[in-house]
Amino acid sequence: MEVVQHYRAYRPRPIKREERDKVTIVFGGLTWKHERLIQGALENAGYRAKPLPQIKRIDLDIGKEYIDTGACCPTTFTAGNLARFLIETEKKEGRDKLKERYAFVTIGACGPCRFGQYHESYERVLEGLNLREFRIFLLDLLQLEQNEGGIEITVPLTLNLVHAMFIGDLLTDMEYATRPYEKVPGETDRAMKESVEILYEALKKRPNKGKKWGSFLWHITTDYYVKALREVRKLWEEIEVDRLRVKPKVKITGEFWLQTHEGDGNYNIKRWLEKEGAEVIPPPVAVWMDYLLHMFLWRLEESKEFTDKYYLKKLAVKTIIKLYHFVYNRLRRALNNIPNELPPQGKLRELAKPYFHYLLAGGEGFMLIGKALYAHLNRHAHMICELSPYGCMPNTMSIGAMQAVLGKHPDLLYAPIEVKGDSEVHALSRCQMILTEAKKRAVKEFEEVMERTKLTEEDIRNYEEENPEIKKATYKVPHYGYAGTAANYVMHIAKLMGRA
Repeated sequence: MEVVQHYRAYRPRPIKREERDKVTIVFGGLTWKHERLIQGALENAGYRAKPLPQIKRIDLDIGKEYIDTGACCPTTFTAGNLARFLIETEKKEGRDKLKERYAFVTIGACGPCRFGQYHESYERVLEGLNLREFRIFLLDLLQLEQNEGGIEITVPLTLNLVHAMFIGDLLTDMEYATRPYEKVPGETDRAMKESVEILYEALKKRPNKGKKWGSFLWHITTDYYVKALREVRKLWEEIEVDRLRVKPKVKITGEFWLQTHEGDGNYNIKRWLEKEGAEVIPPPVAVWMDYLLHMFLWRLEESKEFTDKYYLKKLAVKTIIKLYHFVYNRLRRALNNIPNELPPQGKLRELAKPYFHYLLAGGEGFMLIGKALYAHLNRHAHMICELSPYGCMPNTMSIGAMQAVLGKHPDLLYAPIEVKGDSEVHALSRCQMILTEAKKRAVKEFEEVMERTKLTEEDIRNYEEENPEIKKATYKVPHYGYAGTAANYVMHIAKLMGRA
């Protein structure tokens, strides 16, 4: 007689308190910089922590073996990455040690198709590898305190993780603003590696300042992280740059994982753009968190008449948002404001309003349109490169709305790249066509500034020799309404020389 096996939802075994010094928490999904800093924050809280190996092209093939073949490439890559870790670790340490000494922690959310279902794909991986006893824990992204299976996320740990995210974003901005102009190749990558290790140690050794309110106030008021960033700034001051190199600026937007990723998962497109002669504006993780906070505020406003203590709740959310920006900007100042400001969410919403309702959630929501228009209209970039997974429902809506945007703004250079994970030549060639026009615009813009200021390259080089501090990577060049770094730099020199 056949026995019916009823479906049972995956429930991991909890991590007991006495196991904490033996179990290593593994995690992934961000850049190696963010993951190393997050590791420091977790270790400060007393956990053993280790990022998953960096994403490789082989992870896409492994992922296809274990999950739905119709899944988008971020899901397939991350599931394959976890599977590769499990397979390799089992070979090295054995199945029993893998199940007892490691646990995977990931973030849960209410994404309509992809992000909200990541954990389901990870469970399929465990089933395929016959590792149902391996522990996967799903945490809530927006809760300051939570306890999932023995993993305690406390207020101090949450705030330390937020600082790790902020610092990772700021370092990434420094990296992409510096590397295209470095005079000695490799200096930026060297400074980045050393910076990450210094800040990893700072996060790992963060002093204990209480459990809740004491820790909250300390994280808001402390200069502990600022001092660490000032130490890091000295490394970047040693890098000499040549800002007269004329390069188009490319703003990266799109689906969260693909736009944030640095590696095979998006064809290494950021490094590829740099090799093609561009300067990349990377998307900070902090922008997405800022978006979620504002969405919470706006939904609260929409349900005003049905919400108890509405004004008190609204004041609390607005205060959190202000503190969020205050802390981010304070850390930016430690790096001389070289990293970009967070774009104003209210402005992004207004720009996107004619094309996309702000309460349509999923993916980047209205931000995909808002960020593209904000960068274009304020001349922060020559070109927008938008990265979306094949068949991504939320981004399909946003990309469709972008066609109306282009109808009203035909001068906006927009390269939508649909990433499948295994069609690199097609994707990069499409991007290259738009990049060619962006290069022309950058050159034209530069030539117009040179003509306007009546400066020659010799004039600028002579001024640089007399004022060597302006050649440092940490020197702040103001924005004078030009998209390109070279054009703004020439105008700045002209103003310093009294020629504009």
